[in-house]
Amino acid sequence: MKRNAFIMHLKPGNEAEYKRRHDEIWPELEDILRSAGISNYSIYLDRNTNTLFAFQMLTDDATDNELPANSVVRKWWDFMKDLMETNPDNSPVCDPLIEVFHMD
Repeated sequence: MKRNAFIMHLKPGNEAEYKRRHDEIWPELEDILRSAGISNYSIYLDRNTNTLFAFQMLTDDATDNELPANSVVRKWWDFMKDLMETNPDNSPVCDPLIEVFHMD
């Protein structure tokens, strides 16, 4: 298993709606993420900066790099674009984080 962490950016004033939409995450999206080898996926919000910190575990053979081609993933991006900073294809702007310490 590999650990993966990244940050995204929430537009001001969208905290409650972002949480509501994730509380009602589409079951088919959750299935797609699991099938791609993603588990233990958490997103945290820093209210001072509107920075979203995401953490997930990836199987060694994860296919998460194929997710952008999935129509359900793209539909989710379209659904979320009004709440977050996004790229031209509506994918969230994600900045990968480099692990500098880990303790089991």
